[in-house]
Amino acid sequence: MTLQTQPVDRSLWFQTALLPDGWARDVRIGVAKGRIATLETGVARAATDGGGGVALPGMTNLHSHAFQRAMAGLTEARGPGGQTGGDRSGGDDDFWTWRALMYRFLDRGGPHEIEAITALAFMEMLEGGFTRVCEFHYLHNDPSGAAYGDVAEIAGRIVAAAQATGIGLTLLPVFYAHAGFGGQPPSHGQRRFVTDLDGFAKLVGRCRDLTAGLADAVVGVAPHSLRAVAPDELTAMPDLAGDGPIHIHVAEQIREVEDCLAWSGARPVEWLLEHAPVDARWCLIHSTHVTPAEWGGIVDRQAVVGLCPITEANLGDGVFPAADFARAGGRFGIGTDSNVQIGVAEELRMLEYSQRLTLRGRAVMADAQRSTGRALYARALAGGAQAGGAQAGLAPGAPADIVALDVEGIAFAGRGGDAVLDSWIFGAPRGAVRSVWRAGREVVTAGRHVAREAIEARYRQALARILDGPAA
Repeated sequence: MTLQTQPVDRSLWFQTALLPDGWARDVRIGVAKGRIATLETGVARAATDGGGGVALPGMTNLHSHAFQRAMAGLTEARGPGGQTGGDRSGGDDDFWTWRALMYRFLDRGGPHEIEAITALAFMEMLEGGFTRVCEFHYLHNDPSGAAYGDVAEIAGRIVAAAQATGIGLTLLPVFYAHAGFGGQPPSHGQRRFVTDLDGFAKLVGRCRDLTAGLADAVVGVAPHSLRAVAPDELTAMPDLAGDGPIHIHVAEQIREVEDCLAWSGARPVEWLLEHAPVDARWCLIHSTHVTPAEWGGIVDRQAVVGLCPITEANLGDGVFPAADFARAGGRFGIGTDSNVQIGVAEELRMLEYSQRLTLRGRAVMADAQRSTGRALYARALAGGAQAGGAQAGLAPGAPADIVALDVEGIAFAGRGGDAVLDSWIFGAPRGAVRSVWRAGREVVTAGRHVAREAIEARYRQALARILDGPAA
């Protein structure tokens, strides 16, 4: 079989590839101008073909705060608990004490440091099988809280990091104005995030200018949360988004639910569905604490739920009812959020295992036609693409975003079809990703990003300045 859209610049051949209608053998993918131009199955490898191994469509990381990558491992000491109420029994440390440490971390770090940290995170995403990132960008001001001369100074650094690494970028500038429900004034720790509607409109426009030369970049908007955005401000977000996606944190913690009830008489997702035009453009990040009626409303609106299983576990947030949601036709994707660890297989594994622990069953996310790994991958691929405002999948016309697994490893011995995905997600060590092509350019080879040494060196220098430098 041959599918063709235009002449090719180069061709890649794979022993097996996961196509939209299932697995195919002996697959040649022709690439032209960063997109899949031709696709042949059942063909022999030619001398001029690159590639090799098992090809998967590249995954979208639908939620990232790249600057938090530098904090990984630095927030694991117990602190005074900040959460009140709810059914907590796990100790004195929670999301709110983690957030206080994050605010102190932001006393340091200028544009150069943020760019270096972001580049490291984006590089690791590519090495872990992500080919696009939705960067939920809320670090707007300098460490003192003053505006930069260019309202998009840090956004420009994120774009530069995407250019340096080659990752696909969905840039989501964040609107953040308040410290709590009811329009509470922002705290000192939030000084780097705060903007107003006029300033935010300028920021969104500048983000569109900055990404104009970046291959298939997308710009949307991200009202941070119902805590940080007042109702009248939330109504402005769809127009500012234009055709781009709209992402929002919602119902991540029990305290957030309780505070929302105290403020409005409704739970966060309940309030959002009643007062905002939630539809397929929206991505509701976390949605951890939802009722069946609430997640049913998300299904009806065809919005995506953004799950970040490793971060949600790290922060002790709780577990979203993903199994019931998926069986009802709910759409979800995966994100790395705080970037404490970065990898497609790791996030999908944590997602499935959290459901197993909650429901005390196995193969919870599998369905009648697909294994656990295949079902997880397919659903996260579709949900991530929707949330990122981009196309995904190995098909003519789609971006040539391809992840090749090294199936020579012992974890893949005797495996084929869905068992390859299951073995990668649940049984293989890190390093199973051999090569990654993003928009037809090979950015990861032999498991390493082509610019890893330079990106890593710059990160080390930046981190030394942040950890050793004076606070603002």
